[in-house]
Amino acid sequence: MAASDNNNTNEVVNDLYPFYRLYKDGRVERFYQQFGAVEVPPSLEDPATGVSSKDVNITPHVSARLYLPKNTAPDQKLPILVYYHGGGLVVGSPFFKMEHCYLNHLVSESNCIAISVNYRLAPENDLSTIYQDCWDALQWVASHVVATTVNKEPWIENHGDLNRLFVAGDSAGGNIVFNMVTRVGRESLIGDVKLVGAILAFPFLLIPSVENIEQTLSYKLWNIICPPSEPGIDSPMVNPVSEKIPSLSMLGCSRIFVFTGEKDELVPTEIGTKFVEAVKKSGWKGEIEFIEVEGEGHCFQCVNPEAEKAKDLIKRMASFIQRK
Repeated sequence: MAASDNNNTNEVVNDLYPFYRLYKDGRVERFYQQFGAVEVPPSLEDPATGVSSKDVNITPHVSARLYLPKNTAPDQKLPILVYYHGGGLVVGSPFFKMEHCYLNHLVSESNCIAISVNYRLAPENDLSTIYQDCWDALQWVASHVVATTVNKEPWIENHGDLNRLFVAGDSAGGNIVFNMVTRVGRESLIGDVKLVGAILAFPFLLIPSVENIEQTLSYKLWNIICPPSEPGIDSPMVNPVSEKIPSLSMLGCSRIFVFTGEKDELVPTEIGTKFVEAVKKSGWKGEIEFIEVEGEGHCFQCVNPEAEKAKDLIKRMASFIQRK
């Protein structure tokens, strides 16, 4: 009997290596060692960039790592960037060394305050929970504009310019950004704060007309983690041209920056081009920019932000954030 119980315990329900394995008993095994993922603490002044960071709790389920650039004057107001990490919605953390290093460089170059959100993950949590975590974090940032908000975060309160609020994310984070911008188009942020811009980097989106889309790992992953109420590739959570989605003309920001990699095997570059085309055709009144980085793969700038092409890309993002 014990041997049988052990076999049931070790039975794999879903094998999505190198992301995770889900076992019959509900246990989830994540393969962070494949990415060299180790948690690192925040620091008062990063040796390479001078950026300071600290961790905060937003709700009982949502935390974040905050970043403040060096030499910030007492009365200086900076753009605010709410950032969502990648990992297929099933792995990842803002506290991992790679993510932390990348944010240090992005914040230093952009001269902005960043809030890197630690949201809950699938498959233990459904996608609606993940998106709500990310929405709660965005609303928490917006709440700093209201005088009666209690327990304000001093870095945001003293140095954040809520008239220059941006969201950004890589891979799954790009999917989250798309869902946040869609929701902002339907609902107001606290204090009627406006979202200026959105950066979708290598966004985890699926469009049926993209060649061989059903062969990609992202397609396989989505069909396992998507909610039963929104099955398959037609879900408005992942398909920006789905007939179920509100018009893209209602996207709730004024500027969008999309980029992909020529050699990206997870998110074909055609996803980016078709998304941009659809936004333009929708009648959306904002500005949208798209670039494909020649010769590079998925989220390459996160892996090594000091490489030349990564530096160039980070400068492009910084220019997008700093432009008034």
